[in-house]
Amino acid sequence: MFNLASRYNLAKLPSVETARLRLTRLEPGDAEAVRALTDDPAITGAVNFLPDPFTLQDARRLIGPAKVTNDCFLGAKRADASLVAIVGLHLRGEKAVEIGYWVGGAARGQGYGSEAVAGAVELLRKRFPHRFLIAECRPENTASVGLLRKVGFRDTGDEGHRPGRRIFTFEPG
Repeated sequence: MFNLASRYNLAKLPSVETARLRLTRLEPGDAEAVRALTDDPAITGAVNFLPDPFTLQDARRLIGPAKVTNDCFLGAKRADASLVAIVGLHLRGEKAVEIGYWVGGAARGQGYGSEAVAGAVELLRKRFPHRFLIAECRPENTASVGLLRKVGFRDTGDEGHRPGRRIFTFEPG
C-alpha cells in the first residue's frame, strides 16, 4: 500500500504487467534505450517538448531526478527487456492526470501503444480514483486518436493548452 504522502504524487508508482509488457518508472540506466527509441523525427516532431535530435543528455533530463512528484515517465518493455514505448504521467492541479505516450518505430502498429496506455490507465485509476484522466492529441493524428478511443478516451472538442491539440477524457465503460 502507498503511504499518504506518495498517494498524492507520482513517486513510487508500482510496476504494471500487461499481456506483453511491463510498465515501470524509467531509471537512469534506461537513458540509452530512451535515447534510441525517442531520437526519431516522427516522435520528436509530434511531441512538442522533445528536442530534435534527441540526445543521451536529453534522455537523462527526461528521466529526471530519483524523486518524482508531478511528472513521471514509464517505460513499456517486452519480456526481453526491450523498450517499445514510453508513457508520460503528469499531475494537472488537484483534479486531473494527463497521459502522453510515444511508441518506437519498429513497435508501431502492433498494439503496444494501446496496451501500454491501458496499463497506465489501470494504474492511475487505482492510485488516483477521484481524478479525471486526460490526454491531448492533434485531431489529424489518426493513429493516436484511434489509440485513445480504443482504450476509452473521448474527444471533448475542447482546445488543449498546447497549440493544435484537443482534450480527450477517459470514460470508463
